[in-house]
Amino acid sequence: MSLLLGAGLGLGLLLAVSPFVWPASRSRARRRTARSVARDELQLAGLGRVPLPVVVTVTVLFGLMFAGIAHATLGLAPITFMAGTVGLLLVPTAVHARAIARRMANQAVWPEVVDHLVAAVRAGMSLPDAIAALATLGPASTRPPFAAFEEEYRRTGVFAPALDGLKARLADPVADRILETLRMAREVGGTEITQVLRALSAALRDDAALRAEVRARQSWTRNAAKLGVAAPWLLLLLLATKPETLDAYDSAAGTALLLGGLVVTVVAYRAMVALGRIPGERRWFQ
Repeated sequence: MSLLLGAGLGLGLLLAVSPFVWPASRSRARRRTARSVARDELQLAGLGRVPLPVVVTVTVLFGLMFAGIAHATLGLAPITFMAGTVGLLLVPTAVHARAIARRMANQAVWPEVVDHLVAAVRAGMSLPDAIAALATLGPASTRPPFAAFEEEYRRTGVFAPALDGLKARLADPVADRILETLRMAREVGGTEITQVLRALSAALRDDAALRAEVRARQSWTRNAAKLGVAAPWLLLLLLATKPETLDAYDSAAGTALLLGGLVVTVVAYRAMVALGRIPGERRWFQ
């Protein structure tokens, strides 16, 4: 009986992990998705021209540098491991924070972009010319991608590839919605494009106002939680200046305590971020 129970447990565990292991094509799709997400983050952070291998190399160098400094100053293996982990996370965290900041800033300008498009269409301009005009008339933060679109469209005269390139440079779900609306209007025609764009502009303004209010209400809670997560480790760094503290942690029990504290800190921080996260839009039109 125990043999059957063990076999059943093993089969259940195998079935539980099988979606994450097989099939191989799904794993490749997941890797491609992660790569595209990384490229979108770099593009939105203003680092679209930086190759992904360069970012990975800089990330590894920061990890090695932080680990080397911690080992040279403190000489504790757990602290060295934690410092190396912080160094590895430094570049991705900075890029992600910059991407989020720029996306939040763009939320306030997309309605203005739509208003410029409506005015251009009402003035009788074609959709490609209306989009290209945003290189000079649009908000300053969005002008470079539209200038690149104008250059590509003037060079090739083909609308769809130039629009796809603009979507890749903007790397924003709101921009995807706007540009796909313009693509559909150009391909199938219609006289309701200005009404559709006006409705989209009103929806974007309402969404931006709601998100700004929620962020303002959550900001003090998130900052307090971040301070609570960082405070024990800052205190540990201060105590590490004393030799008796290093001796106390240079043992199996001290190592276990530090690693356990690291796990608890990571879990608590991720839980705090997950609970306070405002659901963002996904890029459905890539």
